[in-house]
This record gives sequence, structure tokens and C-alpha cells, in this order.
Amino acid sequence: MGQVTVSVADKTYRIACNDGQEAHLIKLAAELDRKINEMRDAFGEIGDSRLTVMAAITFMDDREEMKTRISTLENEIAYLKESRATLDMATNKTEAEIATAIANAASRIEEIAKRLSGLDD
Repeated sequence: MGQVTVSVADKTYRIACNDGQEAHLIKLAAELDRKINEMRDAFGEIGDSRLTVMAAITFMDDREEMKTRISTLENEIAYLKESRATLDMATNKTEAEIATAIANAASRIEEIAKRLSGLDD
């Protein structure tokens, strides 16, 4: 099991994590620290706990917005897949109709050619 030391809101924390997740955890802690410092700059010294809660709520709000956007995109993808399947079926039907029309035209041309060749005799 891995461990990292991170600094958030001017405090140092030693945190355990799964092996290989150290860099990811350091990145997340740095993002939290950046958000807390950004809020500290905007609101002044309003207390570490309050800043931490505000940062956490901000991240949770961002997460909810992303979940909504992902859901919307998933619905759009499903609609596009369904539309594509419908278009593929229509294309296949049209291609079959064209192939039938070409075959019928070829048969008619052959019949006309036979009649015309019979006139030459």
C-alpha cells in the first residue's frame, strides 16, 4: 500500500492509497489546495473548516453538473445510434430496391435486344 504526503490549506497530511495511485492523489490534493487558496483570496480568512467545506461543496456541485452532462451526452449517443440504425435499414432497403430495378431494367433491355435481333434476320 502506498503513502503520500500532501499539503492542503497550509497543513500537511500523510495519506495511504493504493499502489500506483500516489501521483493521482497528489494531483487531487493540489487541486483542493488551489481551490481553497482561490476562495481564501476571494473571501478572506473565514476559517479553514469553512473554506474546506465551501471547496468541497464547489467540487460536489461541479461533479453533479458533470453527471448531468454525461447523462445528456449518453442520451444523445443512444439517439444517434438509433438514428444511424434506422438510416442503415433505409439505406439497405433503398439499395435492394435499386438492385431490383437494375435487374428488371437489364431483363427488359435483354428482351428488347432479342426482339430487335429477330428483326434483323
